Amino acid sequence: MRSLSIAATGMLAQQRNVEVVSNNLANMNTTAYMRRRTEFQDLLYQNLRRVGTASSDAGTVVPSGVQLGLGVKLAAVYRIHEQGNLTATDNTFDLAVQGRGYFRVQLPTGETAYTRDGTFQLDATGKVVNHDGYTVLPTITVPNTAVDVTVNQSGQVLVKLQGQVTLSNVGQLQVAIFPNEAGLNSIGGNLYLESPASGAPVAGNPASTGFGSILQGFLETSNVNPVEEISNLISAQRAYEMNSKVIKASDDMMGTLSQLR
Repeated sequence: MRSLSIAATGMLAQQRNVEVVSNNLANMNTTAYMRRRTEFQDLLYQNLRRVGTASSDAGTVVPSGVQLGLGVKLAAVYRIHEQGNLTATDNTFDLAVQGRGYFRVQLPTGETAYTRDGTFQLDATGKVVNHDGYTVLPTITVPNTAVDVTVNQSGQVLVKLQGQVTLSNVGQLQVAIFPNEAGLNSIGGNLYLESPASGAPVAGNPASTGFGSILQGFLETSNVNPVEEISNLISAQRAYEMNSKVIKASDDMMGTLSQLR
């Protein structure tokens, strides 16, 4: 009885759906988290009577045929790249990208990772790093004699040194954009890696054409909508229950057959 295996694929698909929703809700307060959405596809179809085949010697054809579906499968978990809200923190090294673009971070392996999480700090040598101590690229070092640091919308890092009136430029932040942001590979820690699906990154100065601007003293919040996620959770739960009822009904039907004498 095909309905048993078909309903089983439906239950498995909704289980994956609930897992994605739960991950979204778990990251409601994660800085710059991009919510995920599940995409499903129907499985192969079994042709009991193929559409378009000849039904007589007179040249008539079957107009619709008989195709039985074999269930559903998870096709993709799509990342929604919608700008989150910007929250003021008044922290000097908290930076947010308003618009398109990712900060570049150098991993201990030498690879370049990309992130929207701008919770940066200074290490013992004055270099700008993220919360794991990974260097932000291009490398920018703030002198220990600096009494004030300003990052403008174009990504220029300006410092005021003790005894000086004018600001000194100690570096230029850059952001990177991708042809397909959904193709980036998530590795955790609010970091992404380039993949064949994302395309090659294009780096540029913030606030230039095609690139977002930098806001100092702000952080981008998660773009998760709790009300929408709870609604998706209820919908997935109901779909799971209905598939389980199909399995129970199929089992009852098979039980009826087994009782025939």
